[in-house]
Amino acid sequence: MKQFVNRAEAGKNLASALGEMNLIDALVLALPRGGVPIGIEIVRALRIPMDLIMVRKIGVPSQPELAAAAIVNGDDPQVVINSGVARAFGLTGDDIDRMAARQLTEIQRRRQIYLGERAQVPVEGRTAIVVDDGIATGATVRASLKGLKRRKPARILLAVPVAPQDTLAELRGDVNDIICLETPEPFWAIGAHYSDFSQTSDEEVVQLLDEANAIRSGGETSNK
Repeated sequence: MKQFVNRAEAGKNLASALGEMNLIDALVLALPRGGVPIGIEIVRALRIPMDLIMVRKIGVPSQPELAAAAIVNGDDPQVVINSGVARAFGLTGDDIDRMAARQLTEIQRRRQIYLGERAQVPVEGRTAIVVDDGIATGATVRASLKGLKRRKPARILLAVPVAPQDTLAELRGDVNDIICLETPEPFWAIGAHYSDFSQTSDEEVVQLLDEANAIRSGGETSNK
């Protein structure tokens, strides 16, 4: 079983794979917090901008890491339900709505911490590279893609270090292309594929976003 040393190594490997593609007018959209250390390595290598997709997992009460749904914010917050998990744990639509409201409040808090008054990077007409440190059920990524489509990118590319084959198959209809470095079977957990899977802090997210902004200010490549 392949193990990445940490998110930085996984991000560098993804950047190498993306560097071989014909990416025109691209930007990275990272899912915080774990996707940001992945995304910065792509930014460093390809000299393209990075922004965040503010999405939160709606976990099963007894197993918070198991996604029953996910919510992505915006003018019209989008909720994507993992119906199999919700049914298995007896969660109703009202249950999901109540939990979603709490996560939307957390999204708003984190947006202020991470981005402050910084304007969003324009997405319309560009190649959007959606990045996370891995995918398990796909609920958070699916919510992210649903919200992203409303911003009218020319192309959506999903780039992750590790994910199960069946989840990727379910997501293929939502994207133009997928780059995934490892697709282990059976798939147990994202963290099992990292030697160091320690939590990314809010402070690290802010620091890496500041670095990405400095790279953007210093000039981007067109990636043609």
